[in-house]
Amino acid sequence: MASENPFKPNLTSLPKPGGGEFGKFYSLPSLNDPRIDRLPYSIRILLESAIRNCDNFQVKKEDVEKILDWEKTAPKQVEIPFKPARVLLQDFTGVPAVVDLACMRDAMNKLGSDSKKINPLVPVDLVIDHSVQVDVARSANAVQANMDLEFQRNKERFAFLKWGSTAFHNMLVVPPGSGIVHQVNLEYLGRVVFNNDGLLYPDSVVGTDSHTTMIDGLGVAGWGVGGIEAEATMLGQPMSMVLPGVVGFKLSGKLNNGVTATDLVLTVTQILRKHGVVGKFVEFYGDGMGELSLADRATIANMSPEYGATMGFFPVDHVTLQYLKLTGRSDETVSMIESYLRANKLFVDYNEPQIERAYSSYLELNLSEVEPCVSGPKRPHDRVTLKDMKSDWHACLDNKVGFKGFAIPKEVQNKVAKFQFDGQPAELNHGSVVIAAITSCTNTSNPSVMLGAALVAKKASELGLQVKPWVKTSLAPGSGVVTKYLLNSGLQKYFDQQGFHIVGYGCTTCIGNSGDLHESVASAISENDIVAAAVLSGNRNFEGRVHPLTRANYLASPPLVVAYALAGTVDIDFDKEPIGTGKDGKSVYFRDIWPSTEEIAEVVQSSVLPDMFKSTYDSITKGNPMWNQLSVPESKLYSWDPNSTYIHEPPYFKGMTMDPPGAHGVKDAYCLLNFGDSITTDHISPAGSINKDSPAAKYLLERGVDRKDFNSYGSRRGNDEVMARGTFANIRLVNKLLNGEVGPKTVHIPSGEKLFVFDAATRYKADGHDTIVIAGAEYGSGSSRDWAAKGPMLLGVKAVIAKSFERIHRSNLVGMGIIPLCFKAGEDADTLGLTGHERYTIDLPSNISEIKPGQDVTVTTDNGKSFTCTVRFDTEVELEYFNHGGILQYVIRNLSKQ
Repeated sequence: MASENPFKPNLTSLPKPGGGEFGKFYSLPSLNDPRIDRLPYSIRILLESAIRNCDNFQVKKEDVEKILDWEKTAPKQVEIPFKPARVLLQDFTGVPAVVDLACMRDAMNKLGSDSKKINPLVPVDLVIDHSVQVDVARSANAVQANMDLEFQRNKERFAFLKWGSTAFHNMLVVPPGSGIVHQVNLEYLGRVVFNNDGLLYPDSVVGTDSHTTMIDGLGVAGWGVGGIEAEATMLGQPMSMVLPGVVGFKLSGKLNNGVTATDLVLTVTQILRKHGVVGKFVEFYGDGMGELSLADRATIANMSPEYGATMGFFPVDHVTLQYLKLTGRSDETVSMIESYLRANKLFVDYNEPQIERAYSSYLELNLSEVEPCVSGPKRPHDRVTLKDMKSDWHACLDNKVGFKGFAIPKEVQNKVAKFQFDGQPAELNHGSVVIAAITSCTNTSNPSVMLGAALVAKKASELGLQVKPWVKTSLAPGSGVVTKYLLNSGLQKYFDQQGFHIVGYGCTTCIGNSGDLHESVASAISENDIVAAAVLSGNRNFEGRVHPLTRANYLASPPLVVAYALAGTVDIDFDKEPIGTGKDGKSVYFRDIWPSTEEIAEVVQSSVLPDMFKSTYDSITKGNPMWNQLSVPESKLYSWDPNSTYIHEPPYFKGMTMDPPGAHGVKDAYCLLNFGDSITTDHISPAGSINKDSPAAKYLLERGVDRKDFNSYGSRRGNDEVMARGTFANIRLVNKLLNGEVGPKTVHIPSGEKLFVFDAATRYKADGHDTIVIAGAEYGSGSSRDWAAKGPMLLGVKAVIAKSFERIHRSNLVGMGIIPLCFKAGEDADTLGLTGHERYTIDLPSNISEIKPGQDVTVTTDNGKSFTCTVRFDTEVELEYFNHGGILQYVIRNLSKQ
């Protein structure tokens, strides 16, 4: 069990410049280890966390040594525990986390323990980043209209989260309408350095959204994880991770006039995708760093998921400190941050000689080589320079259907679809822009591109250009600060003149919440098979994501979004062809409306002020009228409504006692599903819309929910009854028991009937039978969704036998009490002659002390087969979780003893 921290002698006082001390910290220099100076800054943050949290149980001294020896250990793919400083929850994923906390508190109450002990031990920031559906656009009242709709649809979920904000300590809930989670994190929540009762340490964060990485631009180590990992972390458990390789990305030079941060990030994304950085950290350094604003850095860091890295990290330097002051952090806080980071070798001062750091591999980019560009038409790393856009578009029309092709026959490429829009003649061609959206966390944190876009709108308005009325335009800033500086600069009115009215402060077009196109536009596209285009300042443009009717989707900087909206087409060479005709009858070209770097800098300097950030985030504590009017109970225990189809008490702790159930094998289990390779969490976890013929649909209809109100699985993540029915409900599921048939069904072995997976699992449970899942390689790859483990547990799955597991999914299975087993090398279900029609017994000792991490176990079947598997409990801590029936049960019992 845990013991005193062996690094306690390394606690060092940090003096204040004027006397006294800021607090104490675990000093890296006091280790007197020359290896530290060669470590990337991102690895130093992992090292400090390991030293501070070392208890020789959850975090061992050997783990500290692994990190210190990173140059030698990282290539070996060693695992280490990591305890982040805080957890960031986005509302969809925050709901099940708060449900579980409420459920745990109930369980402790029933056990006769002090249920108030169930509180996050790690600070939790929960941002209700309500995803704004752009149902109302091109009108001055769009914000309020969209907000009204969101509260109608999500009132119950919002009320539950508001209850959580009062019921649990150490949990800050940011009300809806405040901004996009990642921008709020950057401007307000990010601490950079914590001072926790006099103990100083670096801010680090895991969040339940992949673009949590945006905070890396602030020098805060952060990335996205699954819900179970986030819950475990906030309850004080370490997360297990592979000690990553770090790609050193050197930046030099300076961006040319007219080149934006978005052009830079699309270039970086393409370079890193080509290099291959999946599972790695990317750390930026070099003389070019001084030329990048904090917002530019955050733009690059935000798109880490698009280039595949765990992090795109920018160590703290003077630019970071300036940004902290700009966004309203106090002078004393900034002084403490700088003093601590300098004292602990975590600050970069480019005015001083640099000690060469070691990286796993090296890349370099001269910023002057970056050209204006977009990415598309279907992937974020398919970059196209602006000068090549017209020729690339025509190549896409010609090419066979694929990431860069639509296969439009030559004879119809010039087709014109004529239609009436609000009584006026209108027409569309292949490449016509029908959606132009300044949206998403990626760019709306960046004043230079936002004000640059407003200047484009201003110049166009003054010259007499106007966006066509059938182009669905929208402006969705990441925070209220953007509105303040747009108004302060006097530029918002030009956005309004071009139809870019503010629709809300949340995710919109980037995640598919574009809303409906005008009926006449939709008909013109569908009836004439037009390849219509969307241009958005987002980070994702996968086919079908933005809107079903926009087959071509391009990522672009906000200024380019406005330019393409004005042109009305992506089939244009901005260098040679006019965008339109001005009020004087003369042609207006791209160069006539494009602002210089100096123009933009001048507006940014005069318009973006610290008081804007202070006033915006002061209002978070006050809420907004609709939020404040939500009525919630004051009780610490949640009053579950059995009739709710959104929030439901899951049965995780049903019949729980103070004594752990202990280790156990599996006896005579049926095979619920028999899979091949590459079953992802998309196949396992409930996602997307609820199919009208599914068990989940049946459940909702039986409870009086109309089909139009089904909403999505995502919106109902707080109801285990819906989510259990949506587990293994993917229409593309390939289950060997079905002999080639694809879909969300399986064979109930005793009867031979073909049933929905949920219905078969329910029948097995009713008859008292356990089940297992058989799988091939890379089981559980993809996004680390918590319901990919929660769902199978609720269905009664006791073990998964696979060739290999995705790392996070394996740990999630352990966290839910499911046994992960691996076939021996060279073996799988096929080589062993397993059909899935057998019954399986897994011979595990009943005494937890007799089980060792990674030991071999014997599996036998009812037809006499026997084979050996490796049990994938990889650490002593995971064995403890298994002994208790899961990670949440382990936490409850431990807290009950305190």
